[in-house]
Amino acid sequence: MTSRLTRRQRRRISQGAQYAVFVAVIVVIAVLADWDRLQNQFAQADLAERLFPDIITTALRNTVVYTLSGFAFGLVLGLLIALMRLSSVAPYRWAASVYIEIFRGLPALLIFIFVGVAVPLAFPGTEIPGGTYGKVALGLGLVAAAYMAETIRAGIQAVPKGQMEAARSLGFSHARAMVSVILPQAYRIIIPPLTNELVLLFKDSSLVLFLGVTLDERELTKFGRDLASQTANSTPILVAGLCYLLVTIPLSFVVRRLEARAARAK
Repeated sequence: MTSRLTRRQRRRISQGAQYAVFVAVIVVIAVLADWDRLQNQFAQADLAERLFPDIITTALRNTVVYTLSGFAFGLVLGLLIALMRLSSVAPYRWAASVYIEIFRGLPALLIFIFVGVAVPLAFPGTEIPGGTYGKVALGLGLVAAAYMAETIRAGIQAVPKGQMEAARSLGFSHARAMVSVILPQAYRIIIPPLTNELVLLFKDSSLVLFLGVTLDERELTKFGRDLASQTANSTPILVAGLCYLLVTIPLSFVVRRLEARAARAK
């Protein structure tokens, strides 16, 4: 009669079985996939070479500009909404709560359509400063602010209440104590989630194509999509995707490092 397996032995057998299944799936995919057709459709080296340097100097640059402008606008608006959420004035809290629920609940695509269509209709003759760049900053910022507001609010509430009390005892006004003492500590806490929001905005910048852009205003997705249509080949889309990863992977690594540093500091 064989002896019963120990817990460690059962765990090793389970892990071995999972590895075997994983390898089997990879092998099946590798055997069944038509690599020649995939290479012909997605990996035409000569076509990929023709994308440079325009995909970097125009599409990637525009994507970065759209992202940073939307992030900056969202950060400022998000701070304002977060402070309204923490205000002792009830109408401020209500207005901030309504804003957050609406802009977190609606798809970002609808916000872009609203910015591109509804705003000009509501205010005829009024142009958003910056043209397409201003519209993208407004659209991305409105969406990002709803998420950033909750992140900032959580960061402010994570600062010990004694910090505010100590600042007030030194003669600081509430506003000065918030700016000089509370917010710097709160931002150190929320840097990782804010960086993660930057990654999300970088991908959401692809929605600019719904605003109607000129050739010089195209971002990565629009650039790759247009050239893929012209060449009847998906290589431009693959190259555009790699350009996204060129930015998002380092940013994701930064987020993990910041989260790890924050965890060690606790």
